[in-house]
Amino acid sequence: MADTGCRKVPKRAEIVIVGAGFAGMYLLKLMRDNGFDAVALEQGGGVGGTWYWNRYPGARCDIESMQYSHKYLPELEQQWNWSERYAAQPEILAYANEIADRLEIRSNICFERQVTAAHYDEAAQEWEINCSTGETVCARFYIMATGCLSVPNQVDFPGMASFTGPTYQTGQWPHVPVDFTGQRVAVIGTGSSAIQSIPQIAKQAAELTIFQRTPNYAVPAKNRALDEAERAEIKAQYANLRREQAESFANIAGGLPLGKAADTTYEEQWDEYQRRWDEGGILFNGAFRDAMFDKTANEIAAKFVRAKIRETVNDPATANLLCPTNTLGAKRLCVDIDYFETYNLPHVHLVDISKNPLSITPEGLKMDGKTYEADAIVYATGFDAMTGALLRANICGRKGKPLHDHWAEGPRTYLGLAINGFPNLFTVTGPASPSVFTNMLPTIEQHCEWITDCICTLREKGQVEIEAELDAENSWMEHNRKVGEAHLRSSSASWYTGENIKGKPVGFMPYIGGFPKYRDKCEEVVSNGYHGFRTI
Repeated sequence: MADTGCRKVPKRAEIVIVGAGFAGMYLLKLMRDNGFDAVALEQGGGVGGTWYWNRYPGARCDIESMQYSHKYLPELEQQWNWSERYAAQPEILAYANEIADRLEIRSNICFERQVTAAHYDEAAQEWEINCSTGETVCARFYIMATGCLSVPNQVDFPGMASFTGPTYQTGQWPHVPVDFTGQRVAVIGTGSSAIQSIPQIAKQAAELTIFQRTPNYAVPAKNRALDEAERAEIKAQYANLRREQAESFANIAGGLPLGKAADTTYEEQWDEYQRRWDEGGILFNGAFRDAMFDKTANEIAAKFVRAKIRETVNDPATANLLCPTNTLGAKRLCVDIDYFETYNLPHVHLVDISKNPLSITPEGLKMDGKTYEADAIVYATGFDAMTGALLRANICGRKGKPLHDHWAEGPRTYLGLAINGFPNLFTVTGPASPSVFTNMLPTIEQHCEWITDCICTLREKGQVEIEAELDAENSWMEHNRKVGEAHLRSSSASWYTGENIKGKPVGFMPYIGGFPKYRDKCEEVVSNGYHGFRTI
């Protein structure tokens, strides 16, 4: 049943926001606080964004709960009690609903409305947005708060429609429990959602077969329950923690680099990786400042993780298949709970599909002439990241130019916030912003506040239109390219580069210069009178 919200999309609003995740909710609050008439259009039946949709077994955040939270609600910051170091999906969704309740914003959200098209009316200087329900709303400003990982990658395997059993996509999991007890289950994929779900599915399935194209690096979460004393200690220091977050590369406090790997011995590096492995979490990847720039330093970290995989997985052949050979961190570094240990269970099997095509049959899966019978299939095939939701919305700017055409050779933005040729359109954590390389909640806050301040400034000056200039967009994208090329994250095919989606233009999409530098650039643009923007 849909959440309580707008029963009908209004004909007109000053601001239309797409998405009612953490960004969409904060934007509604900010716009209301500043006297704007704003409405959010949400495809789902409730708030929470990615945490509304991703309900697969084992789904949880890979940022520590006490940090993956909002600072703009100081009372909630003190009153909310996270139960675990890494919160699971139900708890994060409950947190999102608590925010919606406290802000009293549900009446400004139209649920179960997918945006099907939007075009900019140059004469009226406003956007016309169409919904799947047939409703249309016109607005001066159009803000896409659709998230970076919100459109599942629907891989088209031959014969998919022929399978007679149930199938599941991790990014669109049913909203009712799924019971795999006694079943033969096949999981396709070994990315983050698979690494989280496989240990949980293995607890129920009679037989679990995992089909892997590319192995991924994963470090242990070392998850644990949080007691009252630990929560109280962090809450007492929240102000300092937030300051440390804001000045860190990834908007995450703690885990400062030991130094440069080049200035330390091999043994010192190994010891530091062991210490971080024992501590758990993605700060493993920040042990040394040059580990993501120097291949030699990176290979030592990668060698350490491969040694841990071989130490954990009993069968040498399976362990070898699970050991990545690419740059550590070039793909998303996963945080796991008993993932590698799961392969020691007698009913869990790993199949390498990197060299032979996989097809689906009525009975299960087939590769190289061998059939793997299955009662259920789980597609853990990732997302059309960064651009998927934006392009699916069929946005057309000046002269009716589709965003698809403007991004034909890859996404282009100014600061990840605005796009030339698309006036009064803002994107929260869009391509060429730090987004997925940071702790998303405080990063979202920075974007929402920047956008709100910009619209308020336009109102104060009596201006009705703002657009990124082409030269500014070109300059920022060139800077984004150079920064990306210097970083080892751009050295492998991944969803960061769009290469996980067939036919998608290849290019390094997120900004990898670090959150502080990016924030300072945004502030510099404002202090220079919104340099790089044209206003009317």
